[in-house]
Amino acid sequence: MSDNIKFPDKKREDIAKDNIEEKIKKPNKDQKIKFNLSFYLFILLIFFLIQDFTKNNSSLNPMAFSEFKSLLASGKIKEVIITDNEVKGILKLPDLQKKTIVISTFIDPNLSTELDKYNVKYSKVIESTWLQTILSWIIPTLLFFGIWIFLSKKFMGQSGNSFLNIGKSKAKLYVEKDVKITFNDVAGVDEAKVELKEIVEFLKDPEAFGRLGAKMPRGILLVGPPGTGKTLLAKAIAGEAKVPFFSLSGSEFVEMFVGVGAARVRDLFEQARLQSPCIIFIDELDALGKARGVGPLSSGHDEKEQTLNQLLSELDGFDSTTGIILLAATNRPEILDPALLRSGRFDRQVLIDRPDKIGRVQILKVHIKKIKTAEHINLEEVASLTPGFTGADLANLVNEAAVNATRNKRESVESLDFTMAIERIVAGLEKKSRVLNEHEKQIVAFHELGHAFVAISLPGSDKVRKVSIIPRGMGALGYTLQSPLEDRYLMTNEELHNKMTILLGGRAAEKFFFGNFSTGSSDDIARVTQIARGIALKYGMVEELGHTTFEDPGDKYLESAGIFGGQKNYSEKVAEKIDQTIKEMVDASFEKALQIVRKYKSAIELAAQELLLKESLNEEDLKKYFTTSLLKPQQTEFTI
Repeated sequence: MSDNIKFPDKKREDIAKDNIEEKIKKPNKDQKIKFNLSFYLFILLIFFLIQDFTKNNSSLNPMAFSEFKSLLASGKIKEVIITDNEVKGILKLPDLQKKTIVISTFIDPNLSTELDKYNVKYSKVIESTWLQTILSWIIPTLLFFGIWIFLSKKFMGQSGNSFLNIGKSKAKLYVEKDVKITFNDVAGVDEAKVELKEIVEFLKDPEAFGRLGAKMPRGILLVGPPGTGKTLLAKAIAGEAKVPFFSLSGSEFVEMFVGVGAARVRDLFEQARLQSPCIIFIDELDALGKARGVGPLSSGHDEKEQTLNQLLSELDGFDSTTGIILLAATNRPEILDPALLRSGRFDRQVLIDRPDKIGRVQILKVHIKKIKTAEHINLEEVASLTPGFTGADLANLVNEAAVNATRNKRESVESLDFTMAIERIVAGLEKKSRVLNEHEKQIVAFHELGHAFVAISLPGSDKVRKVSIIPRGMGALGYTLQSPLEDRYLMTNEELHNKMTILLGGRAAEKFFFGNFSTGSSDDIARVTQIARGIALKYGMVEELGHTTFEDPGDKYLESAGIFGGQKNYSEKVAEKIDQTIKEMVDASFEKALQIVRKYKSAIELAAQELLLKESLNEEDLKKYFTTSLLKPQQTEFTI
C-alpha cells in the first residue's frame, strides 16, 4: 500500500457517522446553552422586578419630621433605625391606619440627643447598594446588545448573514443522509460517470486506490452547457461516496466589503479539513475565477481578484491525500484565469455535453418514472424530435407533457402530449388571441410552405414534421417544425448551403406569390447571414479566400470586455472580398430557393388552401402534395 495516503485508523463509514453525529448534536448543544443563558437572565430580571415591587409596596409615605418628633415625644415609638437616606420608626402599638412603621426622609444631626432624652433604642444601618449599581450598568448594556442583535437579524437575514458572520462561508453542508442522489439518477453522460467514479473509489478506499502511488487530482472542473447535469453529477458523487458535501455558488464569495471573499474561502477550507473526507463543490466558478487584469478598471486591489488569489493559495496549500476533493462547474471555461487551470489545481476537466439520442432516451426513462404514461409511448421517437435538448430541457419536456395531459383531463400522458410539449418549448406558447387578417394569413401560409417544400426537395435535409400558421411565442406568426434523422456533429459545405436555401424558402415564396417581401422573414435572413459569415470567416470553405480563418477563436472574453474588440486581423481589401463573397452566397441560395418554389407552384397553392382551413399540416399531408406535384405538375391556379 502507498505511504502517501494519510488517513486515520477509523474506517470511512465511522468517520462519516461521527461527522453526522457531530453535525446533529452541535446545534442541539448550542440551542441548549442559548436557552439556559436567556432563561437565567429572564429569572434574574423577574427577581429584581419583584423585589422592587415589594419594596415600593411595603414602604410607607414619608411624614414630616415635626410629626415624627411629636410621636417620639408622646412615647409611641419603640425603636428607631437610621440609614443614609431616611429615619424609620417602629411604633409600640399600631395607629389608627394599622401602621407599625413610620418614615421620615429628613435626618436631624441632633436626633441622637432627642432619642437619648426619651430613652428610645436606635441603631445605624449601612445599606449595601453595590449589586444595584452593577445591575444598573449591566441591564441597560444587555438590553442594548439584545436590540442590536435583533435588528441585525431583522435587516440582514435570519440565516447567519449578520455583520458578525460576514467572513463566514455560506456553504451548505449536506451530510450522508441528506444527499440521496446517486449515479442511477444521472443518465445520458456515461463517459463522464465512468471518469468521476474514480473519485468515489478514492473516497471509499483511498489506500487501495493509491497502492501504486497514484494521487487524485486536487481539483476537477465540470465543463458543459447549462442544464447538462453538472450540479447533479457533483451531488451524485457525494451520494455514492457517503461523505459530507459542501455546496455553494461562486457569487456567494464576493461582497461589497474588500477582503470578505478571501475570508470566506479560508473559512470554507477550514471547515472542510474538519469534516474530511469530504467534497467541496463550487458552482458557477466563472463568477469567481474570471481572468485577472481584464478591463480598464481592474487592479490587484479588486475584491474578486483578492478572492481568487486566496482560492489559488488554498489549492496549493491543501494535500489531496487528506481526503478533500474540490469540484467546480462552469459553462464558460474560456474566461477562467489560466492560473486556475494549470496542473496541480483544476488539472482535470470533464466535459458534460448535450446528450445524443441514446442519452436522451435514458434521461427520458429517468423522468417518466415520476408521471403516469400510456403503455404505447415510444421514447425513441420523442428523443428523435428533441435534438440539442439538455437534461434540464428533457425534464421540462416531461413536465409540460404531464401538464398538457392534465389540462385535457386524460387518464395518462400520451404521445400527443409530448408532441405538443415539444412545440410549446421549441416554438413557444400558442397565441390564438393574436388574430391575423386574411391577407396576413395567406402570407404566413405561403411563407411556411416555402420552407417546407424547399426542405423536402433538398437531399440530406432534416425531416419536416409539421407546418403551422398559429402564432406562437413573442413574434412568430407561424413555424415549420423539422427534426434530424440522426444526431450530426459535422456539416459539409453543401449542407450549409442547403440550410441557407431552406431558410430563404419562405422569403422566396413571398417574392414568387406576392411580388414583394414582408417583415416576417427578418429572423430567417439573420440566420442566413450568420451561416454565410461562418462559411467565409470561420470554416475556410471559400476557395477565393483560401484555407484561412479570419476569426480568432481565442480571446473572446477579451473582445467582449472591450480590450481588443473590433480589431480586424485582415486588410480592407480582404474585408471587401469577404463582403462580396457573403452576398454572392446568399443571393445564390435565394435563387435556388426561388427555383424550387417555382417548380412546386401548384402543390404549394393546394397545400396553402388546406393549411388556411386547418391551420396546421403534418408530415403525411405534405408528402401527399409533394408526390402529387411530381405526377401532375402545375395544373391548378390559386387566386389571392
